[in-house]
Amino acid sequence: MAEDSEDGGEGRSAEDEDALMKEWAAMAGGDEDDAAAGGAAAGDDAGDADSVAAEWEAMLGAGDDDADGGDGDAMGPGPSTRVLNQDEIDSLLGFDDSAGGSGDRSGIQAILNSALVSYERLPMLEVVFDRLVRMMSTSMRNFTSDNVEVSLDNILSLRFGDYLNSIPLPAMLAVFKAEEWDNYGLLTVDSSLIYSIVDVLLGGRRGTAAMRIEGRPYTTIERNLVERMVHVVLSDLSAAFDPLSPVTFRFDRLETNPRFATISRPSNAAIVAKLRIDMEDRGGRLELMLPYATLEPVRELLLQMFMGEKFGRDSIWETHLAEELWLTDVEMEAVLDEQVMPLRDILGLRIGSKIMLNAMPDSTVELRCGDVPMFGGKMGRKGTHIAIRIDEKIKKEKV
Repeated sequence: MAEDSEDGGEGRSAEDEDALMKEWAAMAGGDEDDAAAGGAAAGDDAGDADSVAAEWEAMLGAGDDDADGGDGDAMGPGPSTRVLNQDEIDSLLGFDDSAGGSGDRSGIQAILNSALVSYERLPMLEVVFDRLVRMMSTSMRNFTSDNVEVSLDNILSLRFGDYLNSIPLPAMLAVFKAEEWDNYGLLTVDSSLIYSIVDVLLGGRRGTAAMRIEGRPYTTIERNLVERMVHVVLSDLSAAFDPLSPVTFRFDRLETNPRFATISRPSNAAIVAKLRIDMEDRGGRLELMLPYATLEPVRELLLQMFMGEKFGRDSIWETHLAEELWLTDVEMEAVLDEQVMPLRDILGLRIGSKIMLNAMPDSTVELRCGDVPMFGGKMGRKGTHIAIRIDEKIKKEKV
């Protein structure tokens, strides 16, 4: 009985399959007689699948000149349309991080940063930061009594708001003021350097990494020790700028929240120098940020190609200039008399009004070059020209 039921089930399934194939053939517009003769053979199923796949391929690959090109465009992109991946989109917009911070940017990022002034236009900055690194190497060794190596990672230009958003927290931000320039700067100490300095100054053993406890505020001892280190760095920074322009960097306050260390508008450009301080197996990063507004008073000095840039004396040019000055045409004015009148009388002058001068035929006439009185003489006539005979040279009064 079981075998009969199984045979009946297979028969019913075959009949149902035949009916389903007829419906599909009718929907596809095929011949019903061919569909009935085909039955439920597996080879026909494979042929139908191949035909559907070929139809889809033709729809996707159809060109604009094909009859079904409109349907193909509606169903999917043509061969001329290419979908960009995320890396290509980032590279196009200029947000590709693979180029590094010092590389040239392109795309939208280049347009946004077009107003930034590159630090490379200020050649003396590299000289100043190089002096700072050499001085800090000595002063930090004296400060920590340890073998300290200071290196300059890179110098970059960016906007102040972007820099604040890029600071890895937790960190300490020391705000300092340039007294002579009347503006502020920022010194950022990352957590690795903070714990390393605390560990070294409090007698931590060499060869053991500084213990870090994240998620808690910095203690008073840690803040005081970091503040002492900031004073050392600011003293070296003042000494680094001293050959260029004497300036005193005074420590103002220490912050842990970047929002409270805002010293410039977010859109203003700034220079950031990233320093690396290594104490054998300990160390961290120190970042010096100076807005361009702070460096504006010494911008002309920073444009120099080398320290104390001055040209030597050129005697040939001086001689040529002196000879050409003797051939210069100078306009002279002869002043007969001057009158001081109230503004009321000046405004009352009309056509035909007379101004009486206190000049006589034998009065002295003053000759001026611009506003500088040069000579005095008597006015007369020589031929058809009015002439002045110089009688004296007016000496310039010393103020």
